[in-house]
Amino acid sequence: MPHDHLPAALRRALDARGYDQLTEVQDSVSKPEAAGRDLLVSARTGSGKTVAFGLAMAGELLGDAERLPFSLPPLALVIAPTRELALQVSAELQWLYEPAGGRVVTCVGGMDPVRERRSLENGAHIVVGTPGRLRDHLERGALDLSSLRVVVLDEADEMLDMGFREELEEILDGAPPERRTLLFSATLPKPIVALARRYQRDALRISTLGENAGHGDIAYQAVTVRPTDVEHAVVNLLRFHEAETAILFCATREAVRRLHGTLSERGFSAVALSGEHSQADRNRALQALRDGRARVLVATDVAARGIDLPGVSLVIHVELPRDAEALQHRSGRTGRAGRKGIALLIVPGMRRRRVESMLRLARIPVEWKSVPSADEIRARDRARLMEKLREPVEAEEADQAFAAELLEELGPEGVAAALVRALASDLPAPEDLLDGPSEERPQHGGFDGAGWFRINAGRRQGGDPKWLLPLICRIGHVPRSEIGAIKVAATDSYFEVSPRALQTFVKALRKNSPAMAQDGILVEPSTSPDEHHAAGGGPPRPRQPKTLRRR
Repeated sequence: MPHDHLPAALRRALDARGYDQLTEVQDSVSKPEAAGRDLLVSARTGSGKTVAFGLAMAGELLGDAERLPFSLPPLALVIAPTRELALQVSAELQWLYEPAGGRVVTCVGGMDPVRERRSLENGAHIVVGTPGRLRDHLERGALDLSSLRVVVLDEADEMLDMGFREELEEILDGAPPERRTLLFSATLPKPIVALARRYQRDALRISTLGENAGHGDIAYQAVTVRPTDVEHAVVNLLRFHEAETAILFCATREAVRRLHGTLSERGFSAVALSGEHSQADRNRALQALRDGRARVLVATDVAARGIDLPGVSLVIHVELPRDAEALQHRSGRTGRAGRKGIALLIVPGMRRRRVESMLRLARIPVEWKSVPSADEIRARDRARLMEKLREPVEAEEADQAFAAELLEELGPEGVAAALVRALASDLPAPEDLLDGPSEERPQHGGFDGAGWFRINAGRRQGGDPKWLLPLICRIGHVPRSEIGAIKVAATDSYFEVSPRALQTFVKALRKNSPAMAQDGILVEPSTSPDEHHAAGGGPPRPRQPKTLRRR
């Protein structure tokens, strides 16, 4: 193994695990020029970061010795954002430092704190824990930081996102000033840079992300849908890709609950994670995904922090992330350790321009596609089934006898039909997404004296009556029958509201205006687009009635 600069004990551990070569981040942090320095490392999840910082701190822990020295207080401290990630880090460091006689103790929420304190009293070389539990042990006097030589912050950006700034600062302030500080973060927002400046000295900057901020092993795709078709789009995307494991991200626990219920009812093997689930629920859900009893995880951002599931090949952003950093955090659950993955964004048509801008600024390439139709999904099913049936089979004598019996009784076509029906019986049916109304809905009776309104979505924003109509009805609390003509212009669209529904519509519009503003939606009274264009003007600036405040 061409890594003679590593301690012999760690080389033996790597050889036993089949490490023919190190990953880019592992090689970078273990080079001689990185020895003894504080490190600020940007590396995507799944790139071997745990082994990387295990190698990086070897000089302080081992030096030239074969085995770690005896010590009651820990020599190294690793801080991770979640219980799951801390347990994974602990397991990795256990095998890496086992040949050197390393003792690793884990301190995380959800475990017995008394047992953890007893383990700390018995001595440890490396302590791995979550910020809250580590601070608790520190304040109780169970965690002695006086002998620390290295502190590692893993997924530092996630810890700040989760509100652990105070805990991190208390722990770092309590560590010896001469220790090394290794900071690993998938992204480097301003709070991380500020943290590094405060607690690191002349840190060596290492980045293995490349110029493209998006993950190299992740293909980003986006589909535009009507707001009312989001769940239908999720069903068709899951059916089309048939991923080994898929993670679906929602913004709220209520959205998680609703989507999980919809998918379970449709026949998908799905589990859910959100803030309302206990640690026991969380463990059961993750175990179901690991052993294959479930294939779909519906989760909020916080609930999915630090999760490392094997075989995640599809991430669907059912509700859009707040920014590009959150997008990369979510998407980083797939495309790990050299495996390819797909990150799919479901974009309500009105928000397409905002999403395009976010992706462009983050230099993340995206391919815009259509939601797979039911016919496309059935064709994909047939292709997958044909591929499966073409695989060579070594049948036992009893199976061959039964096959001959089936052939004699049902005939070739009957056997084939029964086989197709049996294999397809467990697949949820795809959705037929509605085509919706044409670009301009015809005016019908009962609209004399109707009120015209303008919405800030036209052809350039992907505006289409297919999704404008249900959106208008939802924000105005009126049925479709009360909406007359919808006329789509270049940057705006105009629609009629019947006289009998005007008061209800304006009242609902005023109530929903804060939420609409957050989504970039503006609806305001207008004149008829035909009257306006006849006057030769640009986009109308309508007189604002007292019942509707402009935002």
